Amino acid sequence: MASSLSVKKTRLILGVMNRSLHLSSSLKSQESEKLENKKESSLDSEEFRVYEIKGLKKVSFVRRPERWSKRFPPPRYRTMPTDQDWTDVWPTASTFKWSAVPFPVRQGYVENSSENEGVIPSKYANLELMKGPNFLHLTPAHVKKHCKAIKHFCTQWPEGLDTDEQCQKHFPLESVTSDYVFAGPSLTDDRARVASIKFKLTDLELDNHARDKFIRLVGDRYDPDTGDVVFESNRCPLKSQNLEYVKFILTAVYFESWKRESWEQQKELSDMEQYVWDQNKSSKTCVSLLSDIKARDMASGDEQGKLSYLSEKEVDASVVSDLPEVQQYKEAVENLFNDGESIETLNTYRMAVEKLLNLKLDV
Repeated sequence: MASSLSVKKTRLILGVMNRSLHLSSSLKSQESEKLENKKESSLDSEEFRVYEIKGLKKVSFVRRPERWSKRFPPPRYRTMPTDQDWTDVWPTASTFKWSAVPFPVRQGYVENSSENEGVIPSKYANLELMKGPNFLHLTPAHVKKHCKAIKHFCTQWPEGLDTDEQCQKHFPLESVTSDYVFAGPSLTDDRARVASIKFKLTDLELDNHARDKFIRLVGDRYDPDTGDVVFESNRCPLKSQNLEYVKFILTAVYFESWKRESWEQQKELSDMEQYVWDQNKSSKTCVSLLSDIKARDMASGDEQGKLSYLSEKEVDASVVSDLPEVQQYKEAVENLFNDGESIETLNTYRMAVEKLLNLKLDV
């Protein structure tokens, strides 16, 4: 029985294998036939193409819905009216917009005639115009609107300050500070803490000794050409602190210049660094000379060569020193001694003497 069962199993296995081989061979034959048919059809189509005459067959067209296309409006400057309000078109500071500027602008560089046909680029899509800042937001109309908006915050200009001389007289001290704003990681700027004050040396009440000492103490902060004194400081962290500091320096130097040390009492005229007309004998000599000339003019009664600028009363030293002719002579003598002899100083001294003594020289 066992042998008969094994024989049956082997038969079944062989039958299944034969069937599978038959199926695979049949599938291969079908695929080969299909490939041959395709080759034949392709050859037939290549060799015998069908000639089609247009118009014989009816062709049906399917109408598709039109796609919506975005239509760009024309540039703004083409539709702008001539009487428009420019402050509404360009209200604030902004980058240059070619479509909003109603006038032609060109900027750029052309190397040769082949580049851009040798013409400087126009405003359309011009990056050079977008790089630099513009002031189209600061036209006279803009400024007028800004002033009108802040007018109710302002006060009227005080009366009696119509000229610079009047402002200098009533407000002799000028303080200068600066503010800086820039884009960066920090809003602080070291230059913003600098503070300075400026004033005229003549605005201070100083005598000859105090003036000389004040000039020596301030050094190069005094400008002899303009007569200005400038104190500047940046050592404190805040602007207000530096402003208070320079005011303190002015106060300290002013009161220090009025101090007289014991050794200063021993200083004589020969020790002076500059010639001072009021401290020398020249001033007394000038007053005595004018008084003698006035007495002789009164005695002679001759009007020719008479010093008309002297009053008929008794000649007083304080009155004579304030006369314009004497002041001109005083400045000429001081410049001659302090600046040295030159053509300019000698000519000034000659003219001052002629005017003081009413001399007419024919040279």
